[in-house]
Amino acid sequence: MTDPVAIQFRETDIEALAGREGRIALIVNSEGKMGPEARRLNKLTRGALARAIGSEAFTKLKPAESIELGWPGGLAAEALQIIKLDRKACLAEARKAGALVGKVLGEKGALVLAGNHPLSCQVAFGLALRAYRFDYHSEAKPAPGPVVVMVANPEKTAARAAPHAALAEGVFFTRDLVNEPANILTTDDFAARLAAMQELGLEVEILEEDELKKLGMRALLGVGQGSESPSKVVVMRWNGGGDEAPLALVGKGVVFDTGGISIKPAGGMEEMTMDMGGAGVVSGVMRTLALRKAKANVVGLVGLVENMPDGRAQRPGDIVKSMKGDTIEVINTDAEGRLVLADVLWYAQERFAPRAMINLATLTGAIIIALGHENAGLFGNDEGFVGQIAEAARAEGEGAWPMPLQPAYDTLIKSRLADIKNTGGRPAGSITAAAFLKRFVKDEVPWCHIDIAGVALPPGETALAPKGPTGWGVMTLDRLIRDKFEG
Repeated sequence: MTDPVAIQFRETDIEALAGREGRIALIVNSEGKMGPEARRLNKLTRGALARAIGSEAFTKLKPAESIELGWPGGLAAEALQIIKLDRKACLAEARKAGALVGKVLGEKGALVLAGNHPLSCQVAFGLALRAYRFDYHSEAKPAPGPVVVMVANPEKTAARAAPHAALAEGVFFTRDLVNEPANILTTDDFAARLAAMQELGLEVEILEEDELKKLGMRALLGVGQGSESPSKVVVMRWNGGGDEAPLALVGKGVVFDTGGISIKPAGGMEEMTMDMGGAGVVSGVMRTLALRKAKANVVGLVGLVENMPDGRAQRPGDIVKSMKGDTIEVINTDAEGRLVLADVLWYAQERFAPRAMINLATLTGAIIIALGHENAGLFGNDEGFVGQIAEAARAEGEGAWPMPLQPAYDTLIKSRLADIKNTGGRPAGSITAAAFLKRFVKDEVPWCHIDIAGVALPPGETALAPKGPTGWGVMTLDRLIRDKFEG
């Protein structure tokens, strides 16, 4: 997997500034007050730093924005980046400030002068997230060089930053999975990558097609029956919380979605490598929990399938029986993710009796129409639980918005021939998808469905990620577990 850039915290050494190569980033408050590091840099640059801080360009900067001096005289560094960040900045601003450095980080690395800023560990975390690189170019681009963050108390800062290192690795694991092309990330390969996390202390179990047939997962198996790649369910368990019932995380893992017989238009279909984004988030969260030795019981389950058109593929009009026993009329084979989730949700409840359950999926284009690429959609059967997830998302700067799920929407997915049909058409498309899933959740289980179709792979870069997958949800769910599920 892609490793986060190496970051070290060291005590401030103003004598090392002149010969430092790569980039130097200096954090300055909005008043432009210069500490010892800044005064040293100003002397080395013969007043250039003071002129920059006193300029109109610096004054007009918003929090977590920067100006830059290229190849400054008196320094070996190729650039001196001056970042405006007050001591009372919020978490999101501190991470964005670090991301300014991560975005332009080169092979010679960077020196970040954070002084005694109280959010220096968040600055480092934002830098790590934005420095992510992934590609398959035949000529490999140089990897970002190491980063040194000079602070007043490096030991204390490093201790505060340690959980963020685990979180960055979880986010990167998710981004890598979503980035991988479908000819690489087959269902077999995906399962193998998850099995390898046993080295971290996770218990990992792979359920193959024969076992899924015995369990009655006909809804899930129907989605993958047109593919050469075998369908699987992978179960990951982290037992760090004693004897209490686990939180269950369930992810949709469609490694490629052609739409099946209800085939998608060709334009943009290449992005359907991301249709396993929900499973990617669950996997990244489980990796994070194992790396930071979380004091919670969490089980992650992902349904891995490929939705392909073939002589054996599922047809519109087919009727399948779910593990729960409900019959489902397949109106559109491109509404396949809910079929996968239906069986895995039921299995999670039957086997683990979770105290609460969350599923994540790139489920509907309709949620993008409703919320764009700024927010994931939250649907659930327990307002308090949905509110906790929304609160965790806000705390981590990841957009999430509660959506309605009244019983009236159930009428749109009634079937003439079966217990339920898998789509109600275009009206309220994301809501009827959630209503379908709710049928496979027991009333006593607090549950939230998170539709991440708009936030998993936005059309451009974000504050903390280059163009490509964001890893949305890993930070939110880790925060939720830390705040609500760890003893």
